[in-house]
Amino acid sequence: MSQTIGKTRLAYSRAWHHVSLASPSTPSLGRLASRISILLQGKHKPIWDPSTDCGDYVVATGCNDMLVTGKKKEQKLYYRHTTRPGALRSINMESMIRKWGGGEVLKRAVRGMLPKNRLRDKRLDRLKVFEGEAHPYKSNLIKFDGRIRRVEPEVKTESLKQMSI
Repeated sequence: MSQTIGKTRLAYSRAWHHVSLASPSTPSLGRLASRISILLQGKHKPIWDPSTDCGDYVVATGCNDMLVTGKKKEQKLYYRHTTRPGALRSINMESMIRKWGGGEVLKRAVRGMLPKNRLRDKRLDRLKVFEGEAHPYKSNLIKFDGRIRRVEPEVKTESLKQMSI
C-alpha cells in the first residue's frame, strides 16, 4: 500500500490559469491580486501545505485596462530606497503605468499579498503579465477565468487512412 495517499505527482502538477483584465466583470486591483495570490500559492488545491510550493501558473492579459477605484491612480505612491541617506524615491500609480505598464502595478500588488518567505520570488515568477491580449502561452492554458477549457484531440486523417488500408 502506498504511503503517500493523495500526494502523487499528478496532484502536484501545475495548471495554467488565464485572467483577462479587459473583461467588464473583472474585479478591482486588490480583489484580483488576492485571487491571483491564492492561485500562485496553491491554496485552492486540497494538498496545500505552507511549506511546499504547489501553486499554479497565472497569465494576466489586458493589464492596461486595469480597474482601480477612487483616486488611487493619482494618489497612491510606490516607494523604493537605495539604503543611502536621502535616497527615498516615490512615484505615483499613474506615472508607473506610463513608465512600466499596468503589469508592474499588478505584480507589486500580488507581491504584497504573498507570504514573505523564501518561496515568494519563485511564486511571483509564475505570474506572467501582458499589456495586450496577445501572449505566447495559449497552448498551455487550461482554465479561463475559473472555467476549464475543453480541448478536442486532433485527429490526423492520414494516419486513419493508413490504418484502414
